[in-house]
Amino acid sequence: MDDIRPTVIVTGASRGIGHITAQLFLKRGWRIITCSREDIPPECDRDPNWTCHIPTDLAHPDSIAAFIQTVNSKLNGGPLHGLVNNAGMSPKTPYRERLGCLNGDLDAWKDVFELNFYAPLRLSRGFASSLHRGKGAIVNVTSIAGHIVHPFAGSAYSTSKSALSGLTREMANEFAEMGVRVNAVAPGEISTEMIEPEYEMLIPRIPMGHMGTPEDVARTIYFLCSEDSGYVTGSEIWVTGGQHMV
Repeated sequence: MDDIRPTVIVTGASRGIGHITAQLFLKRGWRIITCSREDIPPECDRDPNWTCHIPTDLAHPDSIAAFIQTVNSKLNGGPLHGLVNNAGMSPKTPYRERLGCLNGDLDAWKDVFELNFYAPLRLSRGFASSLHRGKGAIVNVTSIAGHIVHPFAGSAYSTSKSALSGLTREMANEFAEMGVRVNAVAPGEISTEMIEPEYEMLIPRIPMGHMGTPEDVARTIYFLCSEDSGYVTGSEIWVTGGQHMV
């Protein structure tokens, strides 16, 4: 891949925050390598600037290993400038309850942690050398639910995001020796297809009075990958409209 443009990997890019983030990097001249369980929308697949999309199940280590091998082969020893660990899951029990401490299968907790926590760690390790060559940045997408008790998030999701926040700090310390910055973005209530009607009750808790948009999160992710944040590492930026203060 002989191209002077910076290159970013965005996971969970077929919809929601990940999809909007990938599109923003495209608009700003980056090469995009993406993955998700599903294919990207057909209109994006026809975009010649969308460098590569690889359907990948990040909940399975073998699938992650294959993705890392494929991408490193495409990079062909070249630099990587950004890794956005966006993919995540918040499953429900068969009774449509969020996974809590007293309900649901504990094996389902392992699935949540595999995707929400271990996948970012595996990917960051797998692309460490490429990120070192690019003096790049890693951005982990955490959540407001990793810091407060959230009425709809569920304990499995919340604790996995809390763990990812801690991992961000430790990675920032270790990756700094390689010239790689590591930060996190913690969204609050963001208007995506995951939002259900009951979330409307949370709006009064948001000082800015409305839910955020995927674009709000994408712009923050882009900032943390750009040279404008060149001396920022080990930070977690709230994108909550002030909800985390309440």
